[in-house]
Amino acid sequence: MTATVVPFVWVDAFCVGPFSGNPAGVCLLPRPAPAPAMQALASEIGLSETAFVWPKAERFGLRWFTPAAEVDLCGHATMAAARALADAGRLPGGSVSFDTKSGTLVASVDGDEVEIDLPAETPRPVAPPRELSSSWPVVRAAAGRFDLVVEVADADVVRAVDAAAPQLASVPYRGIALTAGTGAHPGSGAPDYVLRFFAPRVGVPEDPVTGSVQCVLGPYWGGALGRTQLRAAQLSSRGGILAVSVRGERVGVAGRAVTVLSGVITGEAAGRLLAADS
Repeated sequence: MTATVVPFVWVDAFCVGPFSGNPAGVCLLPRPAPAPAMQALASEIGLSETAFVWPKAERFGLRWFTPAAEVDLCGHATMAAARALADAGRLPGGSVSFDTKSGTLVASVDGDEVEIDLPAETPRPVAPPRELSSSWPVVRAAAGRFDLVVEVADADVVRAVDAAAPQLASVPYRGIALTAGTGAHPGSGAPDYVLRFFAPRVGVPEDPVTGSVQCVLGPYWGGALGRTQLRAAQLSSRGGILAVSVRGERVGVAGRAVTVLSGVITGEAAGRLLAADS
């Protein structure tokens, strides 16, 4: 008897090549899985995000889990999901619509390049939390739907922050985007801004490259620089490059995504994912 299996793909998103960018797991399901089973698998995999995808009429359902919690929006794992579906031959038109907790998200695939269309967030100016402004040379701060943006004096400050700093876990947001402008000349190809992203409250001490926070960082830097086409570099140890397009109520975020591993989930683990969703 053939064992029931669930396809699983490991994708490096926003990468310059394999083993860079942000790795995400993608589980290709035939139907929705029970949330406890998805959370258990995400914890077992241990990546910053694992995406769970299943067919849903003309679209696909999509949910995202960190090792510790489900999140309402994830950019790099959405990119990874589109890459996995394209590799499986399930995107004949080169694009896909996902039904998610953040509404309908569209991803377009062109070779190794993937662009995801995300909801824009208006940055709301806030007072910098004291525990952060006492540690860093904060220029200003703003809040988005999920995350706090903290602009600091320069890229060297962004590079130097210790991801294990206890004050990062004390701020009541999903995550903290520490960012700085570069002063790059438009059209030079150099990044317009740099960032790092810390989300210890949802089990991700530092995210290697973060697509979803561009929903607020794109409008933030677009407003500061007076431009709608931006380039960002995330200064994690793996590093990543993001092309950001501010389009009114939407933000396009693009980059390279490559598959580095594929296989199957089998046995009891697959059985739990394929059990009736309660």
